[in-house]
Amino acid sequence: MPQLNPSPWFFIMLLSWLTFSLIIQPKLLSFVPSNSPLDKSTTTMKTTPWTWPWT
Repeated sequence: MPQLNPSPWFFIMLLSWLTFSLIIQPKLLSFVPSNSPLDKSTTTMKTTPWTWPWT
C-alpha cells in the first residue's frame, strides 16, 4: 500500500509548514487591524427581571 510510505508526504508536510511559518505568517502578522475591539465603549445596559405571569 503506497499511502503508508511516509517518505514523500513527510517532506511535503515539512515544506508546507516551513513555508507557512517563515514566509506567510510574518506577513499576516504585520497587518494592523483597522477596527480594534478595544476602541468600543463598554456601556452596561440595565436589565430588569422578567415577571412571569404564573408566579
